[in-house]
Amino acid sequence: MRRWLSWMGCWLVCAAVPCAAQTVKLTRGESAVTVAIAGPEFTTLRTATSQPTPFFHPVRAADGISLVRPLENPEDHPHHKGVWCSIDEVNGIKFWAEKGKIVNKSVELVTPEGNPARLKLVNHWLGEPGMPLLEETVDVWLFANRLLIYDATFRAHGTDVTFEDTKEGLFGIRVADTLRGKQGGRIRNAEGQRGEKECWGLPSRWVDYSGTVEGKVKGVTLLDHPGNYRASRYHVRDYGLFTLSPFGQKAYTNGTLPAAPHKLAAGETFRLRYGLSVHDGEAEVGPTEAVYKQFVEAVP
Repeated sequence: MRRWLSWMGCWLVCAAVPCAAQTVKLTRGESAVTVAIAGPEFTTLRTATSQPTPFFHPVRAADGISLVRPLENPEDHPHHKGVWCSIDEVNGIKFWAEKGKIVNKSVELVTPEGNPARLKLVNHWLGEPGMPLLEETVDVWLFANRLLIYDATFRAHGTDVTFEDTKEGLFGIRVADTLRGKQGGRIRNAEGQRGEKECWGLPSRWVDYSGTVEGKVKGVTLLDHPGNYRASRYHVRDYGLFTLSPFGQKAYTNGTLPAAPHKLAAGETFRLRYGLSVHDGEAEVGPTEAVYKQFVEAVP
């Protein structure tokens, strides 16, 4: 009994915080960076300029099961690819709907191996006629307990920029089909609210989406940083979309609050920090809060 309790205690700690014995390794490929944890793939960053935006795909649990929808033959919203960052509208350009293009300009492996491993991206959000409208510089932190931190700084590139009031964005994931709410998946936020109807459009420290994938219970949690300029709201749907964004005050409240577009003068910047955590089993309050603390302390 004592040995079992000791094992369970170790399992809970490793589920909540980085595991010292494991290493995250980044391997550069052609227009891609593979992220491996203790050997097997966790995720792969895909940066080919032929695609509308950079994205991570697949996103795997420790046993190799992917928690994102396959890229082939999507039944709806083909622009929902793995884990990505985009939004409608920026100066009227619908990047979310892939009417505008986000081009990766560079990838630096800051810490190719460690816990965490780190990489830095520079992405250009293109305006008309194909010139940079926004420059997005991203520090990506990748921990052995499957916490991914997306720390992005946006700079208006040569002209004034307006992020419009919209629900379509910003950072998120399209979950595997069997994980989604309409197939039995469970949505829950830090305040204990449950389901799409209770969680959609509200701010929270985190929201978790758990369910069954390939016969096993898995989950993914999105986390909002308290240091962001405004609390984000969650665009979490039973059909499998799961994102969060600080924009869309009017859209997310169905007009209860006024529109609050975010404006940048040329050369101005602002920063957003988000986390994504992959876990086995149902997310319990203890481990989820521990991962939230890890996230906040890693990128103050």
